Amino acid sequence: MNLNRRRILQLGLTAAAASVPSPLQAGESPGAAAAPPGNGADAEHVGVLNDTTLCIGCRECEAACNRRNHLPRTAAPFSDRDVLRTFRRPSATAFTVVNQFQGSPSPDQAALQQTYCKVQCMHCLNPSCVSACIVGAMTKAPDGSVVYNPTICLGCRYCQVACPFEVPAYEFDEPLVPRVRKCELCTDRAKGTGANPACAASCPTEALVFGRRADLVAMARERVTRRPDRYVDHIYGEHEVGGTSWMYLTGRPVQEVGLLPLPTTPPPERTEAIQHGIFKYGIIPVTFYGLLAGIMWVTHRKHPEDHPGIGEMSDHAPRASQDEEVRR
Repeated sequence: MNLNRRRILQLGLTAAAASVPSPLQAGESPGAAAAPPGNGADAEHVGVLNDTTLCIGCRECEAACNRRNHLPRTAAPFSDRDVLRTFRRPSATAFTVVNQFQGSPSPDQAALQQTYCKVQCMHCLNPSCVSACIVGAMTKAPDGSVVYNPTICLGCRYCQVACPFEVPAYEFDEPLVPRVRKCELCTDRAKGTGANPACAASCPTEALVFGRRADLVAMARERVTRRPDRYVDHIYGEHEVGGTSWMYLTGRPVQEVGLLPLPTTPPPERTEAIQHGIFKYGIIPVTFYGLLAGIMWVTHRKHPEDHPGIGEMSDHAPRASQDEEVRR
């Protein structure tokens, strides 16, 4: 059998294609697909309802979060409200921040009062950061919170890119053991006693209410129904990107208080469907082997004398021996 490099590659490509599972596995009907995770919250998932109409911008939540997570001391005291004038995002040294938004004229009211809005990790029901993490450093805990394990993190920062709320922050000033930093909803709350997260426990106006997510949704709907003049009829986080454990009630459109307008479909539903399709039908290995075969074919055509086949080498071997005998 005349075996050359081209034939070997052809055989390898055939074997790779044969190993790819058929679109219709045993018992699988056409078009069947696994149900995407995270479309509904578990009955025991917890969360926080942030009623921005009750927030007074005192920054007690920031101070409590700083103490609870042993974050670095700030240059200015948390009683300093001047920082509220500049829009801020959570960082590696501040897991939650409060922003101030000035009032603006409204057709229904003479003037909207200034609004304060706290931001932090939203703890999505179907988290993009968990889906993007290639080593499982980001995981979803049984209570619904999204937690991070720095001991296995590679520092790729895919979670930063994937997060639709732009929350995870990276410790760029830590050259040896940098971590991804964010709110973890105080997941080890008093060793499982069910105590409130530090921010919610410190809120003097009860603008932050901690509890089961299902109960918080019911509470928010009841408030909107009872005071339609006070609230926009929209629970932010109930459906955004598939739902989040942190939800908001506002007295003005969410875009006016720094909350991003996002679709209801969780990004992992799209990205994971693409990834699973690629690997399920062997697109990557087939493409890879096909590319190698193409490169070898083109190279062999340009320089056939430099790439003799296995069979060709066998044919020329006796002639070389005869020539050698003549020279002797």
